[in-house]
Amino acid sequence: MPEILVLYYSHRGSVRALAQQIARGVESVAGVTARLRTVPRVATVCTASEPEIPPLGAPYVDAADLEECIGLALGSPTRFGNMAAPMKYFWDSTAAQWSAGTLAGKPACVFTSTASAHGGQESTLLSMMLPLLHHGMVLLGLPYGESALSSTRSGGTPYGASHLAGSEGNPVLSDDERQLAFAQGRRLASIALQLRAR
Repeated sequence: MPEILVLYYSHRGSVRALAQQIARGVESVAGVTARLRTVPRVATVCTASEPEIPPLGAPYVDAADLEECIGLALGSPTRFGNMAAPMKYFWDSTAAQWSAGTLAGKPACVFTSTASAHGGQESTLLSMMLPLLHHGMVLLGLPYGESALSSTRSGGTPYGASHLAGSEGNPVLSDDERQLAFAQGRRLASIALQLRAR
């Protein structure tokens, strides 16, 4: 069965919660399934700081995940209005896939979580779009046809699903955040199948 890669980095669990909800949305579409993957933390020194298999959550991503997916949902917490270093480090290592056109023409979307309401959600989502554009992916946002986008008092942007975790890093998604993440996954899967059929 064709798969959508849901690739994320999560520090306190908020982005993982969004990823899981996006995966549910993907799997609500008949004929496609979600493949959850993460990236390891990076060290301040040149030695590995993480085990080869993560103790919690999804397995680490590898080149085969990029090759085999028909679409990609990419998530990272915000770090000063940008994607987190572990995710940036991963994309910096994908020159071979860029050169081969592995992701070209596949649809993609992005998602994030912040501690504060004005913590750079949209700039982080835009920063994650940049490597996807260089890879030739087709970017999808969240249309305002999703009613929660106009009424949410927590996360959610037209650039992609988001979560407002607060200063304590609460990973529990609001109803609007759950609804929007699910809708984003459903939309990505539907469009991926349409593009694949051409």
